[in-house]
Amino acid sequence: MTTDGAPRVLLLGYGNPGRLDDGLGPAFAASMEGVDLPGLTVDADYQLTVEDAAQVAEHDVVVFADASVNGPEPFGFARIAPQAAVSFSSHSVKPAAVLAMAHEMFGARTVGYALGIRGYEFNEFGETLSEQARINLNEAVSFMKAAMKTGHFSDYETDGDQ
Repeated sequence: MTTDGAPRVLLLGYGNPGRLDDGLGPAFAASMEGVDLPGLTVDADYQLTVEDAAQVAEHDVVVFADASVNGPEPFGFARIAPQAAVSFSSHSVKPAAVLAMAHEMFGARTVGYALGIRGYEFNEFGETLSEQARINLNEAVSFMKAAMKTGHFSDYETDGDQ
């Protein structure tokens, strides 16, 4: 917690901005970077890695933001449980595995959430978002600002797969 009682929140936006709507995670992170809220840390990358576990462990809450191919519109938001994963690559890791590593390796008790922002165009190259994806992104940003102000993320969970 911060000195004023606000939770320390990490927003991790990930995805490939060069693949149209796959860039929704980094676009979300960029939109949230300018928001002045106590305890908020924002980061973005192409994919999650094992190294993210150390940063996750320094926070009370982590929100993993990514594009969703077939999730609810405009977005889905759900708590995730730490879940260790066996993998032959450390280059791309699922949110639940990053959370599990933060818990196991650093003794963290970080609470994790997945924010899946609905996208529509993924099969071409380009650094723009589709019109509907931009609308969904704006809805997700408004949603996150409200959740950050209350600090009660569980009150904002939605139904649907991420």
